[in-house]
Amino acid sequence: MAVCLGFDYGVKKIGVAVGDTETNIANALTTVRAINQKTGWAEITTIIDTWKPTKMIVGISHQEDGEDNEVTPKMKRFSRQLEGRYQCPVELFDEALTTFEAKQLLFDEVQVSATKLWEVQDQLAAQLILQSWLNTQQQGM
Repeated sequence: MAVCLGFDYGVKKIGVAVGDTETNIANALTTVRAINQKTGWAEITTIIDTWKPTKMIVGISHQEDGEDNEVTPKMKRFSRQLEGRYQCPVELFDEALTTFEAKQLLFDEVQVSATKLWEVQDQLAAQLILQSWLNTQQQGM
C-alpha cells in the first residue's frame, strides 16, 4: 500500500488530501493557509511527517487552449519545492475545474454556507484531484 498526498495549490490557500493505493480512496485532510503569500511549510512538514507519503500529487491547471495560465508557473514551482524539500516523488495532475466542482458540490448539494465554503473548498478540490489520480492508476492496472 502506498500513501499519497494530494495538493490543490493556491497563492492564499493550499488544500491537502490523503489517500492510498490499496483502498483507492482519497479523503480531504486540511487547508494550509499562506501568510503574506508565503507557503506554510511548517504545517506541510507536519503533514508529511505524519502521513509519510510515498508519492505526492499536485493539481496543475492550464488555460482552455492548453497554455499556462498565471498560476501554472507557481504550481510548478511549488511541486519542485515539495520534491526537493521532502525527497518524495511529485506528479503533476490536471486539475481542470476541480475547485469549481468542489464549490458546486458544497454549495449546491450540501448547502454549506459561503464562509464555511471558503474554509473547505480547497481541501475538497485536493480530494477530487487525488481521487481522479487514484482512479487513473487503478484503470492502468
